[in-house]
Amino acid sequence: MTSSSARDDAADVPARPVPNPTLARAARLGQPTEDELLFSHCPGVPTRDASFLHTDPWRVLRIEGEFVAGFNALAEIPYGVAIFGSARIGPGRPMNDLARDIGARLANAGFATITGGGPGIMEAANRGAFEAGGLSIGANIELPHEQSFNPYLTLPLNFHYFFVRKTMFVKYSVGFIIFPGGFGTLDELFEALTLIQTGKLCPFPVVLIGESYWRGLLDWMESAMIPERTLDPHEFRLLTVTDDPEHAVSLMIDARHAADLSARAAADARKGR
Repeated sequence: MTSSSARDDAADVPARPVPNPTLARAARLGQPTEDELLFSHCPGVPTRDASFLHTDPWRVLRIEGEFVAGFNALAEIPYGVAIFGSARIGPGRPMNDLARDIGARLANAGFATITGGGPGIMEAANRGAFEAGGLSIGANIELPHEQSFNPYLTLPLNFHYFFVRKTMFVKYSVGFIIFPGGFGTLDELFEALTLIQTGKLCPFPVVLIGESYWRGLLDWMESAMIPERTLDPHEFRLLTVTDDPEHAVSLMIDARHAADLSARAAADARKGR
C-alpha cells in the first residue's frame, strides 16, 4: 500500500510518456505521418515529392489502369472495324470522302467504327458513322504535339501508351481498313499482319483502300520479298486492295459471320455438345 506522503512526492515529478506502439515513427519524431502526406493539401504539411510519378513501378500501375479503362469502355460494343489513315488528308479530297462513305456503310451494317480519334481520314470515318447513327469510337493518343479529338465521336478514349491503344484496336475489331497514311498507318498495318502471320491473332481481313497509293509497296513485296523468301505467297494474300467501299464492307460482314460461327462452336464445345 502506498503511503499518502509517497503519493504526494510522486505528484511533484513530471510523468514520463508511455511509449505508444501504434504511433508512427514519423509522428514520434514530430514529422508528418504517411496519411498526412497522402492528404498533403492539409495546412502545414509539406507537398509530397512527385518524382515517383516518373518511376517504372508507377508506370506499370498506369499501364494497368489504361488497360482496365479501355476494356471496361469497350467490353459491350458490337463488332468493330478499325480504320486507319493519315491525319493530313482533309475534307474535299477523294480519300476523305471515301472514308466518310465507308464509316456510314459500316454503321448501317451494324458495326462500330474505331479510329485514332484525330483529324483527316479518322475524322471522316467517324463522321460517316456518327451521321448514320452508328457507334463512333476514337482511341486518341498523347503526343508531344497534342492531337485533339474530332467532333464526331460517341465514345472518346485517351491513351498514354501506344501498345495499350493498339491492343484495343485488335481486341475489338473483326477487320482493319487501311487508307493512305504515313508511318503511323504503316505501323498499324504491319503490326496486324505480323499478329496474323505468327498466329497471335485469328486471320481477319486487312483491306487497303487506294490501289494507286499502295501499288508501289505491293509490287516491291512481290518482286523483292517473295523471291528472297522473306515473305511467303500465302502471307502476301493476307492483304486485299480495293477502291470499292461496298467490297470493303462486305469483307467485314463476312468476317463477322465467321466470328459468330466460331463463337457458337466454342460455346457448344464448352457445353459438351
